[in-house]
Amino acid sequence: MGGRVLVTGADTFWGGRMIQALEADAGIDVLLGLGTRAPMVAFERAEFVRADQTYSILSRIVNAARIDTVIHTFMLVDSTQASARTIHEVNVIGTMNLLAAAGAPCSSVRQLVVKSSGLVYGSTEMDPATFTEETPRARSPRTDVERSLVEAEGMVSDFAEENPTSIVAVLRFANVLGTGIVTSISKNLARPCCPSIFGYDPLLQFVEAGDVVRALEYVMKRRLSGTFNVAGAGRLPWSEVASICGTRLLPLPPVRPALAIAPLVRLGIYGFPPELAALLRFGRGMDTSRLVDAGFEYRYTSAGAVQAFARSLRLHRSTGRRPSAYVYEHDVEQFFRHSPSVDRLVDTPDG
Repeated sequence: MGGRVLVTGADTFWGGRMIQALEADAGIDVLLGLGTRAPMVAFERAEFVRADQTYSILSRIVNAARIDTVIHTFMLVDSTQASARTIHEVNVIGTMNLLAAAGAPCSSVRQLVVKSSGLVYGSTEMDPATFTEETPRARSPRTDVERSLVEAEGMVSDFAEENPTSIVAVLRFANVLGTGIVTSISKNLARPCCPSIFGYDPLLQFVEAGDVVRALEYVMKRRLSGTFNVAGAGRLPWSEVASICGTRLLPLPPVRPALAIAPLVRLGIYGFPPELAALLRFGRGMDTSRLVDAGFEYRYTSAGAVQAFARSLRLHRSTGRRPSAYVYEHDVEQFFRHSPSVDRLVDTPDG
């Protein structure tokens, strides 16, 4: 395993969780986080570097810190999170700059792990029951997110071919559920009613948020190469998912469902990106035997991930929101940790 690791998206949920997991590994000598904003969580020993969303400065950072392993978590997979232009800049241009830094003649990078999504397969009526890592899309991408992910993965594939001595892994994750992570699906399931497409009850797979971090860490530490589907075992009908989460289905017309729910989306009540509209028609199944055969053990099945999410929903509904005593502020914490003006005996976590 590499001892000098850089994690992109350190200011996002996934990058922050990944850094926290890696901080416990004494075998990592240098741990850097790269992000466009201040981190969302506290780092114990990782260093944070602020950059633009295309990561144009990445090459200088890689060379200066002699980074040997990059974990690329900064990929947008929900078109409600950003404009089409931003999605392209982050997923495509950002990945292009990362690969340019990793593939430079004097680069120290020897391992690359990329967090991608099952969205690269799409969701259509012509899809197989289960996608393997080699199964092609039935149709060309129709959404901005899918187009950008397919293009980014294509560049990563080209990089792997052009750099045969590098260890390159791409992980395609199913729909994620977990505490603290907000997606269009989790947002909808938390409502008293959640959208469905009239006449459809697709089979879906899920992966629990903790298993996402564990899978990325596992592939990195085992130095695995290739593409891996990541999802909990089994699939559930959307109606059963809604029932477990204690929400009722809100049937939308099969023709232009996004138009019917648009007013509620604009109010922020629901998230309904075009990639979700396709998923709620046809579902998606991914074969995960490759990662399991490599020794990875999931803590949650698809049903288990839904049930764990449902328990957190019930707890929230019964207790309501409680204001946090303190919201992490990176710049403030850096002052307390490093400023010579701070009396270390006085500044305690409870003080």
